[in-house]
Amino acid sequence: MQSYNQFCPIAKACEVLEPRWTLLILCEMWSGSSRFNEIKRGVPSMSPSLLSKRLKGMEDLGLITREELDGNIDYKITEIGHELGPIVFALGKWAHRNIDAEVTLEKLDAKLLMWNVRRKVDISPFTTTKKVIQFVFTELGKDKRNFWLIYKPGCSVDLCTKDPGFEVDLCVMAELKALTSVWIGLSELADELRHKKIVLLGDKHLAATIDQWMVRSDFAPKLKIA
Repeated sequence: MQSYNQFCPIAKACEVLEPRWTLLILCEMWSGSSRFNEIKRGVPSMSPSLLSKRLKGMEDLGLITREELDGNIDYKITEIGHELGPIVFALGKWAHRNIDAEVTLEKLDAKLLMWNVRRKVDISPFTTTKKVIQFVFTELGKDKRNFWLIYKPGCSVDLCTKDPGFEVDLCVMAELKALTSVWIGLSELADELRHKKIVLLGDKHLAATIDQWMVRSDFAPKLKIA
């Protein structure tokens, strides 16, 4: 850990939080990820070796703990780590208000977007039967454009990048930029639907309730379907 060689509390806080990826790892863990591979999916640009290094450093600083049970390793945020939650969320709100939308949407990642969409899906509006929702990002190559969210009663929502072979209930045809913008709250779903940048095909109930089950980023206001 590099030091600013200052006694200022802000300088000391920066020494703990500035190593690249630290806050994003914490955000991924606040979202529910506790296993190495889960955290890796939330920070896809990190190499496994760098993620291991950061997790070890965060453990040494007391931000997280490492627990091994039945051969599996779980990472948990400590009390002092959780104290950072309101601070980091406030930083995100500041960025959402003050950083230009076009700058925010310069770097798009379909896998990362769908990982975020999956973990915030609200299953309560779903029926007791299996639901399969396919997302197709029309401008991407054939091997990168398709994602499937699969809900089975009593289970969490799964994300597949290969065709699971199930009948699709709802197909969401979208431009990656449009859906990313909707999810983080920079545009409204109703506007993207009106401009045909997002098209909903299939189950009318799923389409009509997308504002209920596709929960957006914590920094976005509630979806408006019309």
